[in-house]
Amino acid sequence: MQSVALINYGSGNLRSAEKALIRAAAGASEIVVTDDPDTIADADRIVLPGVGAFAACMGALEARPGVIEAMTEAVHGKGAPFLGICVGMQLLASRGLEFGETPGLDWIAGDVRKLEDGGDPAIKIPHMGWNSLTGVAAHPVFDGLKDGQPVYFTHSFAFFPRDEADVAAYVDHGERFPAAVARGNVAGVQFHPEKSQGYGLDLLARFLEWRP
Repeated sequence: MQSVALINYGSGNLRSAEKALIRAAAGASEIVVTDDPDTIADADRIVLPGVGAFAACMGALEARPGVIEAMTEAVHGKGAPFLGICVGMQLLASRGLEFGETPGLDWIAGDVRKLEDGGDPAIKIPHMGWNSLTGVAAHPVFDGLKDGQPVYFTHSFAFFPRDEADVAAYVDHGERFPAAVARGNVAGVQFHPEKSQGYGLDLLARFLEWRP
């Protein structure tokens, strides 16, 4: 049975992500909530959840000794598939521009910056609730999603990769911004699969079967 390391660094959506992954796995994968470097390095797949401020989440991740190094070994050393959720996706960036500048993992070059409302008072920031995806790329993790697919968001900042080829889906809310990213064996979603009903569970199931 494959092991899936769900990184525990104090994220608020950890337990909901765990429950969704267990449901999506349907007994075919072992979901391990952990901050143990050896467990992470040996895992077959890595999931990084996240809610809150970029700097606080990056700081909490760095405060777990050896966790980033173990993630890097698993993902870039042995090619384990990786999924980042919400701020877990944003941490893939080169830097976050929330409350100053904070270096990210720099696994996908780009910046995390505050959403713009385009001067429209009807556009509310934070972006909370259901919104439809556009420009969904052909990718094994996102194949079940289509343009117009509604998924659940809750955030004020978004990740803008330097290379548009790294964007796997977009969404419009005041401006057009990436809703999902993918490069090699690394993928991420700004929305919450664990709150996106059957669509989200399907995405998690595809991630658990993904062979990059």
